Amino acid sequence: MEFERNIQKITRHVPIRIAWISDFPIEWMPDLPLPLQSLPKQHPSTWQVVLLSELEKNPALQIYVIVLRKQVKQNFTFEKNGVVFHILKVPGGLRAPSFFWLDTFLINRVLKKIQPDLVHAWGVEKGAATVASRLDYPHLITLQGLFTWLKELVPVGNYQRFIALCETISFKRIKMATTESAFAVQYLKTKYPKLQVFQAEHAPNWIFHRIQRRPQIQPVRFVCVATLGYAKGTDLLLRALDELAREFCFELVLIGAPNPTFLNSLKSTVSPEFWRRIVLKTDLSPPEVAEELATATMLLLPTRADTSPNAVKEAVVAGVPVVASAIGGIVDYVFPGKNGFLFPSNNLDEFIKSIRAACQHPLFSRGEVDAEALKKSREYLSPQTMGRRFLEAYEKALKLGNV
Repeated sequence: MEFERNIQKITRHVPIRIAWISDFPIEWMPDLPLPLQSLPKQHPSTWQVVLLSELEKNPALQIYVIVLRKQVKQNFTFEKNGVVFHILKVPGGLRAPSFFWLDTFLINRVLKKIQPDLVHAWGVEKGAATVASRLDYPHLITLQGLFTWLKELVPVGNYQRFIALCETISFKRIKMATTESAFAVQYLKTKYPKLQVFQAEHAPNWIFHRIQRRPQIQPVRFVCVATLGYAKGTDLLLRALDELAREFCFELVLIGAPNPTFLNSLKSTVSPEFWRRIVLKTDLSPPEVAEELATATMLLLPTRADTSPNAVKEAVVAGVPVVASAIGGIVDYVFPGKNGFLFPSNNLDEFIKSIRAACQHPLFSRGEVDAEALKKSREYLSPQTMGRRFLEAYEKALKLGNV
Protein backbone atom coordinates (compact mmCIF):
# COMPACT_ATOMS: atom_id res chain seq x y z
CA MET A 1 0.00 0.00 0.00
CA GLU A 2 2.98 2.33 0.37
CA PHE A 3 3.17 2.78 -3.39
CA GLU A 4 -0.51 3.74 -3.63
CA ARG A 5 -0.11 6.35 -0.84
CA ASN A 6 2.97 7.83 -2.48
CA ILE A 7 1.29 7.95 -5.87
CA GLN A 8 -1.61 9.92 -4.41
CA LYS A 9 0.82 12.45 -2.94
CA ILE A 10 2.52 12.90 -6.31
CA THR A 11 -0.40 12.88 -8.73
CA ARG A 12 -3.33 13.90 -6.49
CA HIS A 13 -5.60 11.42 -8.21
CA VAL A 14 -6.12 7.68 -8.51
CA PRO A 15 -5.83 5.69 -10.63
CA ILE A 16 -2.59 6.88 -12.15
CA ARG A 17 -2.55 6.65 -15.93
CA ILE A 18 0.41 4.75 -17.42
CA ALA A 19 0.77 4.67 -21.21
CA TRP A 20 2.99 1.97 -22.66
CA ILE A 21 4.71 2.71 -25.97
CA SER A 22 5.34 -0.85 -26.81
CA ASP A 23 5.72 -3.45 -29.51
CA PHE A 24 3.41 -5.49 -27.29
CA PRO A 25 2.82 -9.03 -28.66
CA ILE A 26 -0.93 -8.67 -29.14
CA GLU A 27 -0.81 -11.48 -31.73
CA TRP A 28 -0.11 -13.97 -28.93
CA MET A 29 -3.07 -12.87 -26.78
CA PRO A 30 -5.96 -15.33 -26.33
CA ASP A 31 -9.45 -14.24 -27.42
CA LEU A 32 -8.10 -11.47 -29.63
CA PRO A 33 -10.82 -9.34 -31.31
CA LEU A 34 -11.72 -10.67 -34.74
CA PRO A 35 -10.17 -7.80 -36.78
CA LEU A 36 -6.78 -8.58 -35.21
CA GLN A 37 -6.78 -12.37 -35.38
CA SER A 38 -5.04 -12.57 -38.75
CA LEU A 39 -1.99 -10.54 -37.70
CA PRO A 40 1.30 -12.43 -38.23
CA LYS A 41 3.05 -13.39 -35.02
CA GLN A 42 6.07 -11.36 -34.01
CA HIS A 43 8.51 -11.87 -31.13
CA PRO A 44 6.43 -12.99 -28.11
CA SER A 45 8.13 -10.47 -25.73
CA THR A 46 6.89 -12.57 -22.82
CA TRP A 47 8.38 -10.24 -20.20
CA GLN A 48 5.90 -7.51 -21.16
CA VAL A 49 3.02 -9.95 -20.85
CA VAL A 50 4.26 -11.06 -17.43
CA LEU A 51 4.50 -7.51 -16.10
CA LEU A 52 1.13 -6.49 -17.49
CA SER A 53 -0.46 -9.52 -15.82
CA GLU A 54 0.91 -8.32 -12.48
CA LEU A 55 0.14 -4.60 -12.88
CA GLU A 56 -3.41 -5.02 -14.18
CA LYS A 57 -4.34 -6.39 -10.74
CA ASN A 58 -3.50 -3.03 -9.12
CA PRO A 59 -6.49 -0.69 -8.76
CA ALA A 60 -4.13 2.29 -8.37
CA LEU A 61 -3.13 1.96 -12.03
CA GLN A 62 -4.90 2.48 -15.32
CA ILE A 63 -2.74 1.12 -18.13
CA TYR A 64 -2.97 1.97 -21.81
CA VAL A 65 -0.92 0.02 -24.36
CA ILE A 66 -0.16 1.72 -27.69
CA VAL A 67 0.91 -0.62 -30.49
CA LEU A 68 1.78 0.21 -34.11
CA ARG A 69 1.07 -2.33 -36.85
CA LYS A 70 1.17 -1.96 -40.62
CA GLN A 71 -1.00 -5.05 -41.18
CA VAL A 72 -4.22 -3.71 -39.62
CA LYS A 73 -6.85 -2.14 -41.88
CA GLN A 74 -7.59 0.74 -39.53
CA ASN A 75 -7.01 1.93 -35.99
CA PHE A 76 -8.58 -0.36 -33.43
CA THR A 77 -9.19 -0.01 -29.67
CA PHE A 78 -10.24 -2.73 -27.26
CA GLU A 79 -10.15 -3.41 -23.53
CA LYS A 80 -9.03 -6.57 -21.77
CA ASN A 81 -8.78 -7.08 -17.99
CA GLY A 82 -9.10 -3.34 -17.47
CA VAL A 83 -6.21 -2.52 -19.82
CA VAL A 84 -7.00 -0.39 -22.88
CA PHE A 85 -5.16 -1.34 -26.09
CA HIS A 86 -4.79 1.19 -28.90
CA ILE A 87 -3.71 -0.50 -32.14
CA LEU A 88 -2.60 2.13 -34.65
CA LYS A 89 -2.30 1.57 -38.37
CA VAL A 90 1.04 2.79 -39.73
CA PRO A 91 2.23 2.80 -43.36
CA GLY A 92 4.91 0.23 -44.03
CA GLY A 93 8.45 1.32 -44.81
CA LEU A 94 8.19 4.83 -43.33
CA ARG A 95 8.85 4.42 -39.62
CA ALA A 96 12.64 4.14 -39.48
CA PRO A 97 13.25 6.36 -42.56
CA SER A 98 11.30 9.13 -40.81
CA PHE A 99 13.60 8.64 -37.79
CA PHE A 100 10.39 7.58 -36.01
CA TRP A 101 8.82 11.02 -36.36
CA LEU A 102 5.85 9.26 -37.96
CA ASP A 103 5.52 7.15 -34.81
CA THR A 104 5.88 10.27 -32.68
CA PHE A 105 3.01 12.00 -34.49
CA LEU A 106 0.65 9.02 -34.35
CA ILE A 107 1.41 8.14 -30.73
CA ASN A 108 1.27 11.74 -29.49
CA ARG A 109 -2.19 12.12 -31.00
CA VAL A 110 -3.42 9.23 -28.83
CA LEU A 111 -1.55 10.47 -25.76
CA LYS A 112 -3.32 13.83 -25.98
CA LYS A 113 -6.60 11.97 -25.48
CA ILE A 114 -5.26 9.73 -22.70
CA GLN A 115 -3.33 12.49 -20.88
CA PRO A 116 -1.08 9.96 -19.10
CA ASP A 117 0.74 10.72 -15.87
CA LEU A 118 3.67 8.64 -17.11
CA VAL A 119 4.80 7.14 -20.43
CA HIS A 120 6.61 3.80 -20.22
CA ALA A 121 8.62 3.19 -23.40
CA TRP A 122 9.77 -0.36 -24.06
CA GLY A 123 13.15 -0.59 -25.75
CA VAL A 124 14.80 1.15 -28.67
CA GLU A 125 14.23 -1.64 -31.21
CA LYS A 126 11.06 -0.18 -32.78
CA GLY A 127 11.60 3.47 -31.87
CA ALA A 128 9.82 3.56 -28.50
CA ALA A 129 12.71 5.22 -26.64
CA THR A 130 13.24 7.70 -29.46
CA VAL A 131 9.58 8.71 -29.39
CA ALA A 132 9.47 9.00 -25.60
CA SER A 133 12.53 11.26 -25.55
CA ARG A 134 10.58 13.79 -27.67
CA LEU A 135 7.43 13.89 -25.53
CA ASP A 136 6.36 16.45 -22.95
CA TYR A 137 5.12 13.76 -20.56
CA PRO A 138 7.19 12.26 -17.72
CA HIS A 139 8.65 9.07 -19.12
CA LEU A 140 10.55 5.93 -18.25
CA ILE A 141 12.55 3.80 -20.71
CA THR A 142 12.98 0.06 -20.25
CA LEU A 143 16.00 -1.40 -21.98
CA GLN A 144 15.40 -4.69 -23.81
CA GLY A 145 18.74 -4.93 -25.62
CA LEU A 146 22.03 -3.01 -25.72
CA PHE A 147 22.67 -2.29 -29.37
CA THR A 148 25.74 -0.10 -28.90
CA TRP A 149 27.28 -3.03 -27.01
CA LEU A 150 25.99 -5.63 -29.45
CA LYS A 151 27.64 -4.04 -32.47
CA GLU A 152 30.99 -4.15 -30.68
CA LEU A 153 30.76 -7.93 -30.35
CA VAL A 154 29.11 -9.31 -33.47
CA PRO A 155 28.49 -8.21 -37.06
CA VAL A 156 25.20 -6.33 -37.34
CA GLY A 157 23.06 -5.12 -40.21
CA ASN A 158 22.19 -1.58 -41.25
CA TYR A 159 18.99 -1.51 -39.20
CA GLN A 160 20.77 -2.58 -36.02
CA ARG A 161 23.44 0.08 -36.57
CA PHE A 162 20.66 2.62 -37.02
CA ILE A 163 19.01 1.48 -33.79
CA ALA A 164 22.36 1.74 -31.99
CA LEU A 165 22.50 5.37 -33.11
CA CYS A 166 18.94 5.92 -31.85
CA GLU A 167 19.95 4.34 -28.55
CA THR A 168 22.86 6.72 -28.10
CA ILE A 169 20.79 9.81 -28.92
CA SER A 170 17.79 8.78 -26.80
CA PHE A 171 19.75 7.86 -23.69
CA LYS A 172 21.50 11.23 -23.69
CA ARG A 173 18.11 12.94 -23.50
CA ILE A 174 16.09 10.90 -21.04
CA LYS A 175 16.25 11.06 -17.25
CA MET A 176 15.61 7.48 -16.17
CA ALA A 177 15.80 3.95 -17.50
CA THR A 178 15.26 0.45 -16.15
CA THR A 179 17.36 -2.52 -17.12
CA GLU A 180 17.92 -6.05 -15.92
CA SER A 181 21.34 -7.46 -15.10
CA ALA A 182 24.12 -5.98 -13.00
CA PHE A 183 26.18 -5.86 -16.20
CA ALA A 184 23.63 -3.69 -18.01
CA VAL A 185 23.28 -1.37 -15.02
CA GLN A 186 27.02 -0.76 -14.93
CA TYR A 187 27.24 -0.38 -18.70
CA LEU A 188 24.55 2.33 -18.75
CA LYS A 189 25.96 4.18 -15.75
CA THR A 190 29.40 4.27 -17.35
CA LYS A 191 28.22 5.30 -20.82
CA TYR A 192 25.52 7.74 -19.69
CA PRO A 193 26.62 9.18 -16.30
CA LYS A 194 23.66 11.60 -16.08
CA LEU A 195 21.10 8.82 -16.59
CA GLN A 196 19.35 7.42 -13.52
CA VAL A 197 19.40 3.64 -13.88
CA PHE A 198 17.03 1.38 -11.95
CA GLN A 199 17.47 -2.41 -11.96
CA ALA A 200 14.27 -4.36 -12.49
CA GLU A 201 14.67 -7.95 -13.67
CA HIS A 202 12.24 -9.22 -16.29
CA ALA A 203 10.64 -12.36 -14.91
CA PRO A 204 9.60 -15.51 -16.72
CA ASN A 205 5.94 -16.48 -16.82
CA TRP A 206 4.63 -18.30 -13.71
CA ILE A 207 4.25 -21.36 -15.96
CA PHE A 208 8.02 -21.89 -15.88
CA HIS A 209 8.15 -21.65 -12.08
CA ARG A 210 5.55 -24.42 -11.80
CA ILE A 211 6.85 -26.92 -14.34
CA GLN A 212 6.63 -30.54 -13.22
CA ARG A 213 10.03 -31.80 -14.32
CA ARG A 214 10.35 -35.23 -15.94
CA PRO A 215 13.77 -34.95 -17.61
CA GLN A 216 14.69 -37.34 -20.38
CA ILE A 217 18.16 -38.78 -19.85
CA GLN A 218 18.27 -41.64 -22.38
CA PRO A 219 19.06 -40.22 -24.82
CA VAL A 220 20.18 -36.89 -23.37
CA ARG A 221 17.78 -34.18 -24.52
CA PHE A 222 19.52 -30.86 -25.23
CA VAL A 223 17.29 -27.84 -25.79
CA CYS A 224 18.28 -24.44 -27.16
CA VAL A 225 15.77 -21.56 -27.14
CA ALA A 226 17.05 -18.69 -29.27
CA THR A 227 16.77 -16.79 -32.51
CA LEU A 228 18.96 -18.92 -34.75
CA GLY A 229 22.03 -17.07 -35.97
CA TYR A 230 25.64 -16.06 -35.39
CA ALA A 231 24.92 -13.72 -32.45
CA LYS A 232 23.24 -16.52 -30.51
CA GLY A 233 26.10 -18.90 -31.34
CA THR A 234 24.05 -21.43 -33.30
CA ASP A 235 27.17 -22.34 -35.27
CA LEU A 236 29.07 -23.03 -32.04
CA LEU A 237 26.20 -25.16 -30.77
CA LEU A 238 26.15 -27.37 -33.86
CA ARG A 239 29.93 -27.70 -34.07
CA ALA A 240 30.23 -28.60 -30.38
CA LEU A 241 27.52 -31.25 -30.49
CA ASP A 242 28.84 -32.66 -33.74
CA GLU A 243 32.14 -33.19 -31.95
CA LEU A 244 30.39 -34.89 -29.02
CA ALA A 245 28.11 -37.05 -31.16
CA ARG A 246 30.72 -39.81 -31.15
CA GLU A 247 30.85 -39.90 -27.33
CA PHE A 248 27.24 -40.35 -26.28
CA CYS A 249 23.67 -40.51 -27.51
CA PHE A 250 21.59 -37.33 -27.50
CA GLU A 251 19.01 -35.32 -29.40
CA LEU A 252 18.88 -31.55 -29.97
CA VAL A 253 15.70 -29.47 -29.99
CA LEU A 254 16.10 -25.99 -31.49
CA ILE A 255 13.28 -23.63 -30.46
CA GLY A 256 13.12 -20.22 -32.06
CA ALA A 257 12.54 -18.13 -35.15
CA PRO A 258 13.59 -20.09 -38.23
CA ASN A 259 16.60 -18.99 -40.23
CA PRO A 260 16.79 -21.47 -43.13
CA THR A 261 19.63 -19.66 -44.92
CA PHE A 262 21.86 -19.68 -41.84
CA LEU A 263 21.04 -23.30 -40.98
CA ASN A 264 21.66 -24.50 -44.53
CA SER A 265 25.03 -22.76 -44.51
CA LEU A 266 25.99 -24.89 -41.50
CA LYS A 267 24.68 -28.20 -42.81
CA SER A 268 27.85 -29.00 -44.75
CA THR A 269 30.04 -28.33 -41.67
CA VAL A 270 28.59 -31.14 -39.56
CA SER A 271 28.07 -34.86 -40.10
CA PRO A 272 24.83 -36.15 -41.68
CA GLU A 273 24.35 -38.47 -38.69
CA PHE A 274 24.34 -35.54 -36.28
CA TRP A 275 22.05 -33.47 -38.52
CA ARG A 276 19.40 -36.19 -38.22
CA ARG A 277 19.35 -35.66 -34.45
CA ILE A 278 18.15 -32.03 -34.78
CA VAL A 279 14.49 -31.16 -34.29
CA LEU A 280 13.43 -27.58 -35.17
CA LYS A 281 10.33 -26.05 -33.54
CA THR A 282 9.01 -22.54 -34.22
CA ASP A 283 6.24 -20.22 -33.04
CA LEU A 284 5.81 -21.98 -29.70
CA SER A 285 3.66 -20.33 -27.04
CA PRO A 286 4.99 -20.06 -23.45
CA PRO A 287 3.06 -23.21 -22.37
CA GLU A 288 4.55 -25.10 -25.31
CA VAL A 289 8.08 -23.92 -24.48
CA ALA A 290 7.45 -24.92 -20.86
CA GLU A 291 6.44 -28.40 -22.00
CA GLU A 292 9.71 -28.71 -23.94
CA LEU A 293 11.68 -27.66 -20.84
CA ALA A 294 9.78 -30.17 -18.72
CA THR A 295 11.52 -33.03 -20.52
CA ALA A 296 14.84 -31.32 -21.32
CA THR A 297 17.98 -32.72 -19.74
CA MET A 298 19.67 -29.34 -20.02
CA LEU A 299 19.56 -26.04 -21.89
CA LEU A 300 22.51 -24.94 -24.06
CA LEU A 301 23.09 -21.29 -25.03
CA PRO A 302 26.51 -20.41 -26.49
CA THR A 303 25.49 -16.80 -27.19
CA ARG A 304 28.10 -14.25 -28.25
CA ALA A 305 26.10 -11.23 -27.05
CA ASP A 306 23.18 -11.18 -24.61
CA THR A 307 22.25 -8.75 -21.87
CA SER A 308 19.66 -10.92 -20.09
CA PRO A 309 18.32 -13.79 -22.19
CA ASN A 310 14.83 -14.84 -21.20
CA ALA A 311 15.59 -18.43 -22.26
CA VAL A 312 18.17 -18.77 -19.49
CA LYS A 313 15.80 -17.29 -16.93
CA GLU A 314 13.00 -19.63 -17.94
CA ALA A 315 15.33 -22.61 -17.62
CA VAL A 316 16.77 -21.72 -14.21
CA VAL A 317 13.35 -21.14 -12.60
CA ALA A 318 12.13 -24.39 -14.18
CA GLY A 319 15.03 -26.30 -12.63
CA VAL A 320 16.71 -27.12 -15.95
CA PRO A 321 20.55 -27.19 -15.83
CA VAL A 322 22.09 -24.55 -18.12
CA VAL A 323 25.38 -24.53 -20.03
CA ALA A 324 25.86 -21.00 -21.34
CA SER A 325 28.35 -18.28 -22.20
CA ALA A 326 29.65 -16.18 -19.32
CA ILE A 327 28.58 -12.92 -20.89
CA GLY A 328 26.24 -10.06 -20.03
CA GLY A 329 23.63 -10.87 -17.43
CA ILE A 330 23.87 -14.65 -17.76
CA VAL A 331 26.35 -14.71 -14.87
CA ASP A 332 23.56 -13.38 -12.61
CA TYR A 333 21.39 -16.43 -13.23
CA VAL A 334 23.71 -19.41 -13.68
CA PHE A 335 25.72 -20.52 -10.62
CA PRO A 336 28.54 -22.82 -11.71
CA GLY A 337 28.26 -26.28 -10.19
CA LYS A 338 24.83 -25.45 -8.73
CA ASN A 339 22.47 -25.02 -11.66
CA GLY A 340 24.83 -25.24 -14.62
CA PHE A 341 28.20 -24.29 -16.07
CA LEU A 342 29.57 -21.15 -17.71
CA PHE A 343 32.31 -20.88 -20.31
CA PRO A 344 34.09 -17.94 -22.03
CA SER A 345 32.01 -16.54 -24.86
CA ASN A 346 32.97 -17.59 -28.39
CA ASN A 347 35.27 -20.35 -27.11
CA LEU A 348 34.33 -23.61 -28.82
CA ASP A 349 36.79 -25.81 -26.93
CA GLU A 350 35.57 -24.58 -23.53
CA PHE A 351 31.97 -24.99 -24.63
CA ILE A 352 32.64 -28.63 -25.52
CA LYS A 353 34.38 -29.19 -22.17
CA SER A 354 31.45 -27.63 -20.30
CA ILE A 355 28.87 -29.81 -22.07
CA ARG A 356 30.96 -32.87 -21.36
CA ALA A 357 31.33 -31.87 -17.69
CA ALA A 358 27.57 -31.27 -17.39
CA CYS A 359 26.84 -34.72 -18.82
CA GLN A 360 29.13 -36.24 -16.18
CA HIS A 361 27.80 -34.14 -13.29
CA PRO A 362 25.87 -36.10 -10.63
CA LEU A 363 22.88 -33.70 -10.82
CA PHE A 364 23.01 -32.14 -14.26
CA SER A 365 23.35 -35.50 -16.03
CA ARG A 366 19.94 -36.40 -14.55
CA GLY A 367 18.43 -33.04 -15.48
CA GLU A 368 18.47 -31.83 -11.86
CA VAL A 369 19.87 -28.76 -10.08
CA ASP A 370 20.80 -27.81 -6.53
CA ALA A 371 17.63 -27.17 -4.50
CA GLU A 372 18.92 -23.97 -2.85
CA ALA A 373 20.00 -22.54 -6.21
CA LEU A 374 16.53 -23.24 -7.60
CA LYS A 375 14.87 -21.53 -4.64
CA LYS A 376 17.13 -18.50 -5.02
CA SER A 377 16.38 -18.23 -8.76
CA ARG A 378 12.63 -18.47 -8.25
CA GLU A 379 12.61 -15.75 -5.63
CA TYR A 380 14.84 -13.39 -7.61
CA LEU A 381 13.00 -13.92 -10.91
CA SER A 382 9.38 -14.08 -9.76
CA PRO A 383 6.69 -12.06 -11.61
CA GLN A 384 5.59 -10.71 -8.23
CA THR A 385 9.06 -9.26 -7.64
CA MET A 386 9.07 -7.83 -11.17
CA GLY A 387 5.75 -6.12 -10.54
CA ARG A 388 6.94 -4.63 -7.25
CA ARG A 389 10.19 -3.34 -8.79
CA PHE A 390 8.38 -1.64 -11.67
CA LEU A 391 5.95 0.01 -9.26
CA GLU A 392 9.00 1.43 -7.49
CA ALA A 393 10.42 2.54 -10.83
CA TYR A 394 7.16 4.28 -11.73
CA GLU A 395 7.22 6.11 -8.41
CA LYS A 396 10.78 7.33 -9.00
CA ALA A 397 10.03 8.36 -12.58
CA LEU A 398 6.97 10.34 -11.47
CA LYS A 399 9.02 12.20 -8.90
CA LEU A 400 11.62 13.04 -11.53
CA GLY A 401 8.89 14.25 -13.86
CA ASN A 402 7.62 16.63 -11.24
CA VAL A 403 11.01 18.14 -10.39
